[in-house]
Amino acid sequence: MLLTNFHARSLNWKVAALAAVFAVFSAASNLAAQTVTVETLRQLVAAFNSHDLDRVMSFFADDCVLEMPRGREPWGTRYVGKAEVRKGLATRFEGLPDVHYSDDQHWVSGDRGVSQWTLTGTTKDGKKIRVRGCDLLLFRDGKIIRKDSYWKIVEQ
Repeated sequence: MLLTNFHARSLNWKVAALAAVFAVFSAASNLAAQTVTVETLRQLVAAFNSHDLDRVMSFFADDCVLEMPRGREPWGTRYVGKAEVRKGLATRFEGLPDVHYSDDQHWVSGDRGVSQWTLTGTTKDGKKIRVRGCDLLLFRDGKIIRKDSYWKIVEQ
């Protein structure tokens, strides 16, 4: 009986030690994921509002994906890879030269973020646009690996 109690206590101690090690690694992993903050998302909106494409692209990973709200597919137009994402975002600045994001709110949970905003701008042919929208963002090592954009359809 003594031997059995000793082994049970030894096993319990090992399980407790493994749980403690797992908790430490899990906390470290969560800290790494938390390198993305609400402030990060505010800075991203500020970069868009500055119309500085280099500054905007500094938030993206090399293997990023961008899904725009419009396109021929249910997911809109998809751009894959940093060079293509840059081209896709350049179309936003070309199509709406005075594009501006305001009334923004942001949430972060681990490696995911949400930005809600009001987009305003004027198309090249003078049409004023004002829509409410959001971005669903996925991060890895503090960089965007997926930006999925949505906005309301305004009927006129």
